[in-house]
Amino acid sequence: MDSDRLRNLLQQLQSGMLDVDSVVDRLKTLPFEDLGFAKIDNHRCIRTGVPEVIFCQGKTIQQIQVIAKRISQFHDNIMATRANPGVFQGIREVMTDCEYHELARLVVIKPRPVQQVGIIAVVSAGTSDLPVAEEAALTAELLGNQVKRIYDVGVAGIHRLLHSCDDLFRANVAVVVAGMEGALASVVGGLVSCPVIGVPTSVGYGASFGGLAALLSMLNSCASGVSVVNIDNGFGAGFQAALINKLAVGDALPHTDASQAEMQARSETVKHG
Repeated sequence: MDSDRLRNLLQQLQSGMLDVDSVVDRLKTLPFEDLGFAKIDNHRCIRTGVPEVIFCQGKTIQQIQVIAKRISQFHDNIMATRANPGVFQGIREVMTDCEYHELARLVVIKPRPVQQVGIIAVVSAGTSDLPVAEEAALTAELLGNQVKRIYDVGVAGIHRLLHSCDDLFRANVAVVVAGMEGALASVVGGLVSCPVIGVPTSVGYGASFGGLAALLSMLNSCASGVSVVNIDNGFGAGFQAALINKLAVGDALPHTDASQAEMQARSETVKHG
């Protein structure tokens, strides 16, 4: 249940199209629905503007199918993260209206166009970091943000990053995805005036310890304005970047009725004073 559907339900009650008992029946599942193996937070979209996201890792196909069907009764653009092709096939058996982004391991259930505002830069050190970077980028786009992808610009060839400075300077927030030693977050943090979210990845040889080396490097960054999410957490970085970008443009989830041009003008005002 999101704000628009709740408002529509109350309007139907007010107009006499629905009686009180019918409305009560529809509201019974607020604030959550207990499925036994999961408690679906139907109230979350009203509180935060974003419906519950399905984290697929560790769940059975049947559990994911049931959760997806329940959430889809009330929401569009439902994200199912850490989804492999088998999970996608399982979801598609019960929800044909879905699409799979294999690189990001992300299924979007009931995909719908979303008004996009502001600019988020998603920067990756290497091609091996793209699965995490794409998870961040797609998450941000689904939450209504313009995303500029700046990929394969790691510190081993710093001139590649410097070539993209104009795009970085226009962003309200930068998500920097890097494995190995994770130095790229500090470099970007030293270039831009916007917040930087570092995402360490598990990419690297043995002494990278599955991303721990990059995580510690980012946590110890000497650049101001760098915050860090957990290893491989592209979704968390994309979500956090969306919150920052929305604050920068004066928008909030759920999206307002302002036009794209109005939102972009507000974004430019914030960036350039």
